[in-house]
Amino acid sequence: MDEEHFSRLNQYRSMWVLVFFDLPTETRIERKVASRFRKNLLNDGFAMFQFSIYMRFCASRENAEVHIKRTKNALPKKGKVGILQITDKQFGMIELFHGQKEVEPEKPSQQLELF
Repeated sequence: MDEEHFSRLNQYRSMWVLVFFDLPTETRIERKVASRFRKNLLNDGFAMFQFSIYMRFCASRENAEVHIKRTKNALPKKGKVGILQITDKQFGMIELFHGQKEVEPEKPSQQLELF
């Protein structure tokens, strides 16, 4: 199997998990809960994409499900949270802009996972 064929298949197998959230932060306790949720995402390998959008690269759908389950287990009682998973191929078609200037998306770094 040539490298191009394997790489193309891999783009459809590997996934990106995006977590979107809008959590209340009016009280000290609400800010603490929101902060804990963000820290849980960071500890699970997510990176901030925008202020309330975090993303994580996963090598497979099965791996994505593990991280989605962890995120669901850490959901705060209040607020709105959305979880989206897309293939690496779909994520590769993203168009990013800083102001009106288009920028190239960052390539995912290799992550080592120990079970």
